[in-house]
Amino acid sequence: MTATIEATGVTKRFGKAAALDGLDLEAEHGQVTAILGPNGAGKTTFVRAVATLHEIDGGSLRVNGHDVIREAAKVRRTIGLAGQYAAIEPAMTGRENLEMVARLFGQGRRAARQNTAVVLETLDLTEAADRRARTYSGGMRRKLDLGASLVGSPKLLLLDEPTTGVDPRSRLELWDAVRALVAQGTDVLLTTQYLEEADHLADRIVIIDRGRAVAAGTPAELKGRIGGSVIEVHVRAQDDVPVAANALEMLEPGRVNVDESTRRVSMGVDGEADRLTLAMRSLADASVAIDDISLRQPTLDEVFLALTGRTPDDEAEAA
Repeated sequence: MTATIEATGVTKRFGKAAALDGLDLEAEHGQVTAILGPNGAGKTTFVRAVATLHEIDGGSLRVNGHDVIREAAKVRRTIGLAGQYAAIEPAMTGRENLEMVARLFGQGRRAARQNTAVVLETLDLTEAADRRARTYSGGMRRKLDLGASLVGSPKLLLLDEPTTGVDPRSRLELWDAVRALVAQGTDVLLTTQYLEEADHLADRIVIIDRGRAVAAGTPAELKGRIGGSVIEVHVRAQDDVPVAANALEMLEPGRVNVDESTRRVSMGVDGEADRLTLAMRSLADASVAIDDISLRQPTLDEVFLALTGRTPDDEAEAA
């Protein structure tokens, strides 16, 4: 079966800057594929290329079997796009917003009403459907925006940072809505600044940096690339943080990370209980007082740091 998205050596330049520099990426049917990367890595540029809003300069990009340049109209008929900000008309009701978009897709009045009702039910917006959108919470507006991208029954839904600016509860509700869509047969390409979001939603993650893919796999496969487990130490005194880092560095050279602000030192390890015992002994020999020490699975944040040399917090500050 043809993949939902097939990108080979895709390039896109804006002046002298290369937003995409030979990007290879494949998204399979029946999955949520998440794209992660630092700011400026090319995530949104790629989504806009898939949506035929940017014309690529080189390489090959096919969506649902159609070339994005030669068959742009066919591509557009198979996709839905929800950008980083809700694009709804606040003076209209939720139902009116979706029916208007359905009519713009070329649906007749009856079909538009029927499809709107289905989308409202799917996104749990039926009770609020006849209220003006200006009265909706931020999370409900994002849901309505998601609904506008679904009312045309797309095969592929493009979500560019869909939960930016919404509260934690609304984020969880949106996650549930995305899972429901995938269960009903919609493929999803997702960009997000929340690594937890990718971890919860994605079947496959592609990490890109400087316009190229630097890693791809399931969340578990990517975490496995930086070691089977992580030992994390919470140091009691700030002055002992570098001492603890040096003590652990002796055990696993080049695999120690330090967070001065929280007095936490972590280290990727391939073993488990035996490495934890050695770490405790090394810290005791260095006379480091600790509040706690734990052995856990690595996070996507640590994968991100290992592959790009930056953390999501660094990216947020840069933005």
